[in-house]
Amino acid sequence: MRRRMTSAPGESPVRLYHVSKSYMAGQFALQDVSLEIRRGEFVFLTGASGAGKTTLLELIFAAEQPSEGQIVVLGRNVARLGARAIPALRRRVGVVFQDFKLLEDRTVEENVRLALDVIGTPRREARNRVFSMLKSVGLQHRRFHHPRSLSGGEQQRVALARALVNEPEILLADEPTGNLDPELTLEIMDLIAAAATRGTTVVVATHDHSLIERYGKRWLRLEGGRIAEDLPATAGVERGAAR
Repeated sequence: MRRRMTSAPGESPVRLYHVSKSYMAGQFALQDVSLEIRRGEFVFLTGASGAGKTTLLELIFAAEQPSEGQIVVLGRNVARLGARAIPALRRRVGVVFQDFKLLEDRTVEENVRLALDVIGTPRREARNRVFSMLKSVGLQHRRFHHPRSLSGGEQQRVALARALVNEPEILLADEPTGNLDPELTLEIMDLIAAAATRGTTVVVATHDHSLIERYGKRWLRLEGGRIAEDLPATAGVERGAAR
């Protein structure tokens, strides 16, 4: 196993110390995971189904609590956050879920604008930002439609637009291109990569190794709930070239 730890703790918005997560006695979804992710870093998370990828993202997002260990996200110890403090943390984290979690009774525009409404963005500014974001994912013409009238790929793009519209400090994406064709996959991944260049810390769980090779970012591979490999940026490209 190759493992690297990043720089000073104060510079890292995501830090895990010996984190384990068990849903049943003796059965671990994650076991003894320690890592740091730096501000503006783009990290791919891979591994077979059941390796712990989704669980790791849920722990960072405070959707789950660790069974053991400590998780520090944006300077806050997740395990010690009270129920009232969790929503404030989540407003600083954009998330793209596998099942989208779009509100069926809201239009595309309203679904994306929700992230801005929560933080009190003025209505006109919010509408302008939503339109610009929908245009960037090619869905401005669908802004008054409801999710049920969209294809799976279109719903996935709406979910990404919602996650990015308030310029989060952290973006977590669970298989964000799973329902997209190859051309649109690259367009969406370019948007995600661009967020990292603006300072957003990005973690993308994916089974698509061609993306890892193309973008050459840091690569964490989970196996049986543990970090089996932690490869630095460009290692994915080098490994792909060696095949």
